[in-house]
Amino acid sequence: MRIILMGIQGCGKSTQGNLLSAKLKLPYLSSGHILRAMSREKTRLGRYIKETINAGVLVPDAKMTAIMEEYLRRPEYVNGWILDGYPRTVKQARSFKQELDHAVFIKVSDKEALWRLAYRNDVVREDETLKAIRKRIELFHKYTEPVLTYYKRKKILIEVNGEQEITAVHYDIMRHIKK
Repeated sequence: MRIILMGIQGCGKSTQGNLLSAKLKLPYLSSGHILRAMSREKTRLGRYIKETINAGVLVPDAKMTAIMEEYLRRPEYVNGWILDGYPRTVKQARSFKQELDHAVFIKVSDKEALWRLAYRNDVVREDETLKAIRKRIELFHKYTEPVLTYYKRKKILIEVNGEQEITAVHYDIMRHIKK
């Protein structure tokens, strides 16, 4: 099974990705984790990614697609995966070579996402300043919301209310996936 998780920063994609991974016995892959790991590398690409993330802008489509395709060729992803944070643009969605079973949109309001990010207990990331968070939310609405329409037309979009308790969100996702 191949599932992508979508939603604005702070909606709970990582939480749900880990829960789904445990339940479905599928590896969980996050584009954000990959990019943050790459941004720590002392390479030209690493420095470029760090600057891009810290500016709160998206990594260009061609670079992002190449990174994701490289990771998805690894043996641990051959039998399926749960992917968070990619694709973020319609161009990425169209160029994505993998057949998807489900695109799950975890819907939360901008206000809820800002509140969660401001008060979560994780280590503060450089890309989580209030200005950067607002920029990422703006980018989600501008570039990623059209991806929702793209997957809705393909009849694979599942929309769940992300403002419920974590277990309720997980239950809703599982209920739709098991249909």
